[in-house]
Amino acid sequence: MPVKKMKWLLEEKGVKYVTFQHWPAYTAQETAQSAHIPGKNVAKTVMLKIDDKMAMAVVPAAHHVDLESVKRAASASKVELASEQEFVGMFPDCEAGAMPPFGNLYGMDVFVSEALAEDEAIVFSAGTHTELVGLSYQDFERLVKPKVGSFSA
Repeated sequence: MPVKKMKWLLEEKGVKYVTFQHWPAYTAQETAQSAHIPGKNVAKTVMLKIDDKMAMAVVPAAHHVDLESVKRAASASKVELASEQEFVGMFPDCEAGAMPPFGNLYGMDVFVSEALAEDEAIVFSAGTHTELVGLSYQDFERLVKPKVGSFSA
């Protein structure tokens, strides 16, 4: 697992997790198919600019981020999708577009879809386009402390 910060945090806190190897995939839906996991069970990390500050939205692979819901939850005046050029350098230990939803490790707020919060486990990219990590949603929430809401459709 290339994301050393995340691995250190999981091990430091005694969190049980599993890793899944899969064929190279570059979208969340392709990743779910490659790993033979339903798309509703794989979380994707979407980078946002909230009043020009970077943040993460975490939604099921088959969903889109509801920017208006994030805007209301953040009490922001502007929320938009970030371009890859705006964030790629922020995750030096990850392949572009494969960052895990641990914004707290990078000084970012995290907004999680309630659709994911209802599941017992969460599965997401481990920093590469060929590996996923799975752990209990309860552990994820305890470590990341995301804002949970109706952020996807």
